[in-house]
Amino acid sequence: MNQLHVFFFPLLAPGHMIPTLDMAKLFISRGVKTTIIATPGFDKLIENARESGCDIGMHVLKFPPEKSELPDEIKSLDQISDDLIPMFAKALELLQEPVEKLLEEFHPDCLVADMFFPWAVDSAAKFDIPRLVFHGTCYLSLCSSEHMRIYEPFKNVSSDSEQFVLPDLPHELKFTRPQVVFHFDQEEIQNDFTKQLIRIQESETRSYGVLVNSFYELEPDYADHYRKVLRRKAWHIGPLLLCNKGGEEYKAQRGKESAIDEDECLEWLNSKDPNSVVYVCFGSLATFTEKQLHEIANGLDISGQKFIWVVRKGKNQEEDETENWLPEGFEERTKDKGLIIRGWAPQLSILENKAVGGFVTHCGWNSTLEGVCSGVPMVTWPIFAEQFFNEKLVTDVLRIGVSVGNKQWKRMGSEGIEREAIDTAIRRIMEGEEGAEMRRRAQEYKEKARKAVEEDGSSYTDLNALFEELSAIKVGQRDNRDKLYRTKETI
Repeated sequence: MNQLHVFFFPLLAPGHMIPTLDMAKLFISRGVKTTIIATPGFDKLIENARESGCDIGMHVLKFPPEKSELPDEIKSLDQISDDLIPMFAKALELLQEPVEKLLEEFHPDCLVADMFFPWAVDSAAKFDIPRLVFHGTCYLSLCSSEHMRIYEPFKNVSSDSEQFVLPDLPHELKFTRPQVVFHFDQEEIQNDFTKQLIRIQESETRSYGVLVNSFYELEPDYADHYRKVLRRKAWHIGPLLLCNKGGEEYKAQRGKESAIDEDECLEWLNSKDPNSVVYVCFGSLATFTEKQLHEIANGLDISGQKFIWVVRKGKNQEEDETENWLPEGFEERTKDKGLIIRGWAPQLSILENKAVGGFVTHCGWNSTLEGVCSGVPMVTWPIFAEQFFNEKLVTDVLRIGVSVGNKQWKRMGSEGIEREAIDTAIRRIMEGEEGAEMRRRAQEYKEKARKAVEEDGSSYTDLNALFEELSAIKVGQRDNRDKLYRTKETI
């Protein structure tokens, strides 16, 4: 009767599902019963974990739900273009009713719901269940987003190229308007996206607290700022990817099926010298124009570095059999020093290989953490969402990476970075004293990450504190019910 039972409800996207599954496994390892509310397309990931001996409960909800205008073949955020996002958001709202039926039937002790389900706080409250928010990002990003909303410093600049400082943060973080305008509407005209962000922020303040996939030693100033200055209740419990002890089998199961045989990929890497390969990957959601892909290819070529480059199938989500996005003769010219992976890659296994000396990343938080935990310096190339905030942690605070210089928030058809900038940034992390110093610092954070999740580490003890609070709530609710029953019997 005293065992905690926690429900998890992740967003329908690989970058949200993967850490949620890691979190469920972590909770199980600490004696907590866990259940994930899943949708078709992501149930296979959970089934794989169950088949490997992980006792995770699962309830699968139909998606798209009834009454949704979303095409039936859409199962995940990474499958949709920008014009379908409003339909996708409305489809997420239609999940409220079936989720509430599950909460009423099973009455878990806690609901960990993704930030993109702001209605979850009201659903949990109906059944007196504490709701925890999972953003899937870092403390610095959470603090920056809140300060951007409060102070609106982008209103004080006269042009898109003029930089502004985000006020009252532990570090002087500078941005330009095009990096944040999709988050905050400087014209004060609310569109569907800004309205959704307002709902998300409001629901967070009414939730029991926030779970953060980070560790104290990585960003102590921002962990303290978020909890003590912004007065948000939060627990850091990461890096979640280090909390699983599944070895190579676990790494291979993270995300989708790899587009390349992992043994083949590692054999290629093992034939290279230590720290001689740069790994290039931009996540599962962003796309580039053909022109930008040409610039990336040429930048890699002129850098002279060995590389692994992961590209989405086709140049812009659609298959392109002619592959015009590659410069003529590029693959032939770089066949001895380069490996192109079309589709999903075994990223964690690649990053942990001794041959990899640098990581060109879009600064999605999962990828950033994987870079930190692998101890490799990074070329930061944020594209959309909170990635421009994450970049500042890597470059300005931790000083384990350099920016390629992207200034434009744009998920689809991103472009604007020339080959010379790519070449320069890659050389800075791969060569010379500057690169060596960043690699030394990156290795230090790798060790700190490992210690944080060990017994008595900062993330280990923070999770203990969370479980103690949830257990106290569970006992208090049970005592109140018992008292109510005794009162009724007396009457």
